[in-house]
Amino acid sequence: MLYFPMSKYQSVRGTRDLLPELKQTFRLIDETAYKTAKTYGFKEIETPIFEFSDVFHRSLGETSDAVSKETYTFTDRGGDSITLRPEGTAGVVRSFISEGLAQHVPLKLYYYGPMFRYERPQKGRYRQFYQFGVEVLGLESALADVECLDLAWSILKNLKLSERCVHEINTLGDVDSRNAYRAALVNYLAPFKSQLSADSQVRFEKNPMRILDSKDEGDKKIVAGAPLMENYLNDTSKKFFSDVLAGLEKLKIPYKINSKLVRGLDYYCHTVFEFTTSELGAQSAILSGGRYDGLTEMLGGPKTAGVGWAAGVDRLADLCGNQIQAASEPPISVIALGEKALAEAVQIAGCLRSRGIYSEVFLTGNFKKKLEKANKLGTKKAILIFEQENGSFELKLKNFETGEEKVITPDDIGLLK
Repeated sequence: MLYFPMSKYQSVRGTRDLLPELKQTFRLIDETAYKTAKTYGFKEIETPIFEFSDVFHRSLGETSDAVSKETYTFTDRGGDSITLRPEGTAGVVRSFISEGLAQHVPLKLYYYGPMFRYERPQKGRYRQFYQFGVEVLGLESALADVECLDLAWSILKNLKLSERCVHEINTLGDVDSRNAYRAALVNYLAPFKSQLSADSQVRFEKNPMRILDSKDEGDKKIVAGAPLMENYLNDTSKKFFSDVLAGLEKLKIPYKINSKLVRGLDYYCHTVFEFTTSELGAQSAILSGGRYDGLTEMLGGPKTAGVGWAAGVDRLADLCGNQIQAASEPPISVIALGEKALAEAVQIAGCLRSRGIYSEVFLTGNFKKKLEKANKLGTKKAILIFEQENGSFELKLKNFETGEEKVITPDDIGLLK
């Protein structure tokens, strides 16, 4: 008996193989999300997995964890700094600018694919992870935010997850409101600066609002008494947020205002939101996003309003478990007795497949074993092929539910569904 030692090669830390059962769940989540998004008028886009580093470094902000700690950045053979995408929005906005799509606004776009961040791996957090998301470009109305949230809620309902998550929402206001709040926050934090974590001391100088999002326990205690953004909103920002909340209430989409929610990326303004769950431990966010009206200008494009969100497929798959299943029909199995009959079985299966019918041929095992394999696949109908002494073949159709068998002709196969 031959012995093959386990290969020294393993998947890289923080990555994993999506084996068939898990991959099927991923595909069903993506298909559910995309089909739902299409009913809202969204069209699919796919951008490269890597971009010039400035696309992410400028848009996400140097103080964001995604840039300061987590990006996979390298110099390619041409001397360019390249970054694997840590999120989807910046790439979509870069495409919007470089492909000259401003003349087609408003645009409603959907994307799906792998993202990459160098984070400490744990359950629900991987260095290669998957997201689907939506972006709406060219609409300044608060109703665009409402429609995005309505789509998110519809997808979660279609995945049967809406009752297992909490929708948290906040506003960061417009530029004037944020500047006023930033000054008040700096004034509050200044006496505590030396007590802040090392990361938050850097953020204090560059983007103090990010300190509100700190996971450090000491930072959390300090910001517990910080001033609230809602007290520094101007009338424009108040009305925008009020319009968003009114839209959610009209659609009966539940929400909870979280005044400490700021999101981790620098391009957000006005509405920010997260859908969280208590069922995944520390990694509680399953879908999040917000408005980013200044992002296209930041990347050198025309002034364009934007709002969108992204959902973590890995975490959604953990939540879904086996509750979503493929809707595909079981196969028509083609089972042959004899070598020549097996060649005939391959041909018959090919005819079925050419008509879009899922068909299985079993190339190994005796006749009984093949019947057992067909049964395990959930086969309801099987074509049995028996080689005759004169070289011809007898064909039978077996009904697995009743056990009935009847002789059929090649012409009958063309009528099977």
